[in-house]
Amino acid sequence: MSEPTDHYFTAEPATPEERRTIEVTLDGRTLTLSTARGVYSPDRLDPGTAILLAGAPEPSPSGDLLDIGCGWGPISITLALRSPHAHVWGVDINRRSLDLARSNAAAAGVDNVTFCEPDDVPTDLRFATIWSNPPIHVGKAALHALLERWLPRLADDGVAHLVVQKHLGSDSLQKWINEQDWGLRCTRLSSAKAFRILEVRRP
Repeated sequence: MSEPTDHYFTAEPATPEERRTIEVTLDGRTLTLSTARGVYSPDRLDPGTAILLAGAPEPSPSGDLLDIGCGWGPISITLALRSPHAHVWGVDINRRSLDLARSNAAAAGVDNVTFCEPDDVPTDLRFATIWSNPPIHVGKAALHALLERWLPRLADDGVAHLVVQKHLGSDSLQKWINEQDWGLRCTRLSSAKAFRILEVRRP
């Protein structure tokens, strides 16, 4: 089990870094990547992330793609591998996570990804694909603010896929998204194990 950490919404984790390596398979490639204490799921590929990577439709082959809450980078790296002609943005406020993600992208041999804090993403970008295993445990208000910042920036034909545990409010989150005046529609794409993948797009 992954240890409890102060990773959520912590720019500078207080725990000692203590880097370690893990072996993961992303887009059919077995990679040795770096993780550390003070980041999300430091011991393994999180099960929800694995469900998203296995169950989401193919990302856009071009344009700007977004990973909200990138952690040490598995979603962003997968997007970059699957869409080598697109540009991927992995955003997180945890600077330790961003450092790990950059080194992991280099280890995976992908150079079409930028890892940065949210304020460093150009404000005029619209995203063809958004993938996220959103940080549910930050609390409802913070989670809603996070999604309110990014989901309305979908391109006209863009699609977002979010993976959320059933017992942590996937159905209520779907309902909340549909209640917003963003011009977006959220539906349930699939269910697997304890997770649902939600799909968000313009009607």
